[in-house]
Amino acid sequence: MQPPTVRPPAVAGRFYPARAEALARDLDKYLGPKPASPATIDSALGCVVPHAGYMYSGQVAGAVYRRLPQRTSYIILGPNHTGRGAPLATVSSGSWMTPLGNVPVDAALAKIVKRACHLVMDDEAAHAHEHSLEVQLPFLQKVAAGFSFVPIAIGVGGFASLEALGRGLAQAARAQSQPLLVVASSDMNHYEPDNVTRVKDRKAIDRILDLDPKGLYDVIRNEDISMCGYGPAIAMLTCACELGATKAELIQYATSADASGDRSSVVGYAGIVVSM
Repeated sequence: MQPPTVRPPAVAGRFYPARAEALARDLDKYLGPKPASPATIDSALGCVVPHAGYMYSGQVAGAVYRRLPQRTSYIILGPNHTGRGAPLATVSSGSWMTPLGNVPVDAALAKIVKRACHLVMDDEAAHAHEHSLEVQLPFLQKVAAGFSFVPIAIGVGGFASLEALGRGLAQAARAQSQPLLVVASSDMNHYEPDNVTRVKDRKAIDRILDLDPKGLYDVIRNEDISMCGYGPAIAMLTCACELGATKAELIQYATSADASGDRSSVVGYAGIVVSM
């Protein structure tokens, strides 16, 4: 029998520190103390969280993760920036390595997801160099001990496929004895002036807050909003609505200018939690 495959980190030392001690310090800074108020959103079903380098988006990501309840299983959806592999690609075994240790893939849940949505298939190539899912794992390692996850890299842009994925995820969630949480990894508008990006991002954020997956899809198209993870966000929203979501909360928003000071060409970052 072959040993389980371990995916090594692809962007440690670039998007986040490669040394465990430095990474843990950064995560503690971004997460801050667990707030007494506002409290953990115990009924959370999903979230939108950024995936840029921690120096730019870590504060927004940390603000979301400190509000999430602990789960034993997560489904992490990210855009496929590399273009490699299957259009909806997962891996069903092994583990992913970060400087904080290895995180196991939830093989049983992955099998259920593939059965619930036949568009999802195993393809390690889609994940080998993709950063959008990897950068979420260290945050989860700090806030949820002993969890496993299913990674899905999304390289499709049509609404029907994204909706089918979301409905399949909801079906998989209903089959679990314990609640799970869907993480949609996405940055917002890219490489326009800060004032333009903030206006565009607000239009997309409002559709998410309205729990409107089709509205998000339409506004992305109609307003030329370069939100790289709109696919993950639409699938997560569809799943959450199928599971009975009633509200979404914007936890924090920023642009890269808040870290760099350069407002001429920025990337937006939104942290949103969707719950019952």
